[in-house]
Amino acid sequence: MAGLMKKKKSREAEIPTASMADIAFLLLIFFLVTTTIDVDTGIGMVLPPPLDQEVDPPPVKERNMLKILVNETGLVLLEDKPSAMSLIRGEVRKHVSNRGADPNYSEDPRKAIVSIKTARQTPYDAYINVLDEVWMAYFEIWDSEARSLGHPNYKEYVGSLGDGENEVRSRVPAGISIAEPDPS
Repeated sequence: MAGLMKKKKSREAEIPTASMADIAFLLLIFFLVTTTIDVDTGIGMVLPPPLDQEVDPPPVKERNMLKILVNETGLVLLEDKPSAMSLIRGEVRKHVSNRGADPNYSEDPRKAIVSIKTARQTPYDAYINVLDEVWMAYFEIWDSEARSLGHPNYKEYVGSLGDGENEVRSRVPAGISIAEPDPS
């Protein structure tokens, strides 16, 4: 009887931990496989191929060009006059959507070019803000064009295209020229 009591006392309840390492390893593999790591991609712009050295660049009428210069201090010059960042979007919309009405702006949206020029020391945030304002002006114009075609907005219009041609973009192509900085 005393031997029976001694055996019962020596047994204690234990949690089996042998499979814990396997579970932790499987969780680690799961997170490694399913996690995506963001990579800085920069500004998603595709530059056109370089022109042939023997071919002159196509002529552009002065009227069709809207010049934006961002100097090394971040000051924005719109047509060589100091301007606020908030005015760029409106000027680009006026320039591109003019359709020949005002002789100071472009003749046609397909001929309109917005030239952005910077200095080498231009702060990146000023350059990016100017570029964002120009793109936002184009998106607002495209949104307006999509509404004139009977769509609720440009995003819905693009969603309805499928593989079809983007008529809005062919009516108003984005004519943005990013000039190289002047050598200094």
